[in-house]
This record gives sequence, C-alpha cells and structure tokens, in this order.
Amino acid sequence: MSFKLTIELSDRDLRHFRRELRRARESVSIADDEEILAAAADMVAKLRATELPDFIAERLAKLEILQTMLGDADWPLAKDERGPVLAALAYVCDPEDIIPDEVPGIGLLDDAVMIELVLRDLRHTIESYADFCAYRKMLPRRLPGRRDPATVAHMLEQRREQLMERMRRRRAAEQR
Repeated sequence: MSFKLTIELSDRDLRHFRRELRRARESVSIADDEEILAAAADMVAKLRATELPDFIAERLAKLEILQTMLGDADWPLAKDERGPVLAALAYVCDPEDIIPDEVPGIGLLDDAVMIELVLRDLRHTIESYADFCAYRKMLPRRLPGRRDPATVAHMLEQRREQLMERMRRRRAAEQR
C-alpha cells in the first residue's frame, strides 16, 4: 500500500532552500566542473548500489539528466547556465547538508527537494536539451546519403542555437 505525502513549501521555506543552494554555488567556485561531475557520478553510483526509497530513486534519475547535460560536448552551456546545475550537484554530493545523508529514511529528503527546485528553475534548459537529444538521435534518418560529419555537425549546431535561443527567451519572459 502506498502513502502519499504532500509538502507545501512556503516562500520562506523556498528562500531557505535557495539560500542553501547559493552556499553550494559559492563552494562550486572553488572546485572545477570536472571535480563536481566526478563526485556526483561517484555519489550516484554509490546510491544506485543501495536500496533507495522510490522518491529518491526518481530524483536520482533526474539528477543523472543534469549530469549528462553538463557533460555533453554538443550542448555547451554558458557559465551562468552551468552554475545552477553545478551548485545542485555540489549540494547533493555534500553529505553534511541540511539533513545529513546518513540519517536513515530522511537523510536524502533535502537533496530530493533541492533537485526538484533546480529542475523547476531549469525546466526550459532541460526541455531544450531533451529536444536537442531527440533531434540528434533521429538526425541520421533525416540525412540518408548525407551523413558526412561536417553536415551533421552543421545541422546540430543550427538546431542547438535555435533551442538555446528558445530556452533563453522563455526564461527571460518568465522573469518579467
């Protein structure tokens, strides 16, 4: 039998979590991207080897999308766009965050909340990246006989620019 628990975070609660994310973002400035990505990959592998509550496993899969996006050479994000993702990864990798990770049952709850907040903030980036991945996957079928690397690279670049422009436009409209 499943049990549904709904938590409503007030503006004050959200400010608290965003403050913690800012702290994580500040710690990111002293570590390079590769260190954070490696730590996140290690943490994900370690967690995958354990029996996780479903609410954590679901967010872990979403976290892996963020990792993949950051490591994708075909999807280079600007520094200000990489920052929030790296901060989220750094936060989740910190075993001594708001709720220490070793607390049985709830130690990863704050990490799940943080992942959800970052996913919400980056939804346009993630949607654009998903569209880009789908385009890249089907591109060989669209180019029968024209599969030379230069043509593929040019088409990927055009599509990436279109999607990034859409992403930035949506984000700007949301901030108004």
